[in-house]
Amino acid sequence: MTEGDRREASTRTFLACAAEVARLLDLEAAADVPEDRRARHLARAVARPLLARASLPEEFFDPLMAAAVYDPDPSFCRWFVEPALYAFGRRRVLTALLAYFRTGAPAERAGARRAEYCAHLELRADRSPAYAPDGNRDPALDEVEDVMDQWLEASRAQERR
Repeated sequence: MTEGDRREASTRTFLACAAEVARLLDLEAAADVPEDRRARHLARAVARPLLARASLPEEFFDPLMAAAVYDPDPSFCRWFVEPALYAFGRRRVLTALLAYFRTGAPAERAGARRAEYCAHLELRADRSPAYAPDGNRDPALDEVEDVMDQWLEASRAQERR
């Protein structure tokens, strides 16, 4: 498989992930957008509605993580990571990304590493209604010291390979 073939397959995978998140939100499929820009268009379309929700159903978690991992642009995978952080917690997000990093194909490991960077965003009560009305949040959702130790261990193991 050539580099161009890999890039095209990755773009198709990201499109499928972004389309699944859009479907869960009942957003239109952006059929009028050229295919080479459709995934980014969908990603942009879902970003604000995801953050605007006080909670997300469980069915959103895996598609958000997949879209974050397969997003080829490290600047934009935040659009999937950030709402997952608010809705499901930093611990769960980092644990899912760690699973991609440990067991995924090379492209998935690279995507998990990019998304892991975004998983350390500062969470603010004014950014999402996922916080309680008083601006509080269950601290257990964001306790990640042990998960970060596992990331460090997995990173060292990857370097030794």
